Amino acid sequence: MKRTVAAIFAISILGASIALAYAYKTRGDRPGNISVTGLGSIDFQSDEISWSGVFETSNVDLAAGFESIRRDKKIVENYLKKKGVKASEITFNQINTSEEEKSVYNENGKYVGSEFETYNLRQEVRIYSKELNKVIAISREISELLEEGVEIKSYNPKYYYSDLDKLKLNLIEQASENGRIRAEQIAKNSKSTLKGLKSAKLGVFQILGYNSGESYSWSGTFNTSSRWKTASITVKMDFEVE
Repeated sequence: MKRTVAAIFAISILGASIALAYAYKTRGDRPGNISVTGLGSIDFQSDEISWSGVFETSNVDLAAGFESIRRDKKIVENYLKKKGVKASEITFNQINTSEEEKSVYNENGKYVGSEFETYNLRQEVRIYSKELNKVIAISREISELLEEGVEIKSYNPKYYYSDLDKLKLNLIEQASENGRIRAEQIAKNSKSTLKGLKSAKLGVFQILGYNSGESYSWSGTFNTSSRWKTASITVKMDFEVE
């Protein structure tokens, strides 16, 4: 019995030794992996612009308030058309109304409640155009309407690009080529041969203001405040080498 156990033990050790030796021998024959991250980046200028402004009025009589805001709308519309904006590029949102109240105090100065004071009416006007310089000038000069009795507030323009799909495809192509070049260089330096792509995963699409110092976001960034922008994307690639 003891001899049988000893024989089995010896065979097991021999088998394990042979397996380890074979693994060591074939270790260098197995293909390896190279993982790289390719980057695609493009600087570009926006070709579309959106601007909005809000004009408002107050009146204790709601009907008179609506009449006043409609008058202001006509003045704003005529002003924009004189500046060269097409009617199709101008949108007026619905009129918003709200009631403003004032605090009421008794003869001893104690607060006793509030009461109606006036109606506030406001309307937003928006321009969407491809004529960036014209709209930028309007956003800066719209306060001229104060001279015509229109109380209008101008917001900063927002800038967009009309062919983002094509831009993204160019970035992906650039990032893929960049990743392959990096992988080939690593393989060359390690005296290996690049066999083929095993997997690839796109990162998030980022659009930042050009030289703005903005930070990347894990969920992606889409800058609308800068006319000149930088778009980028990464692609993580795994290559097989031998």
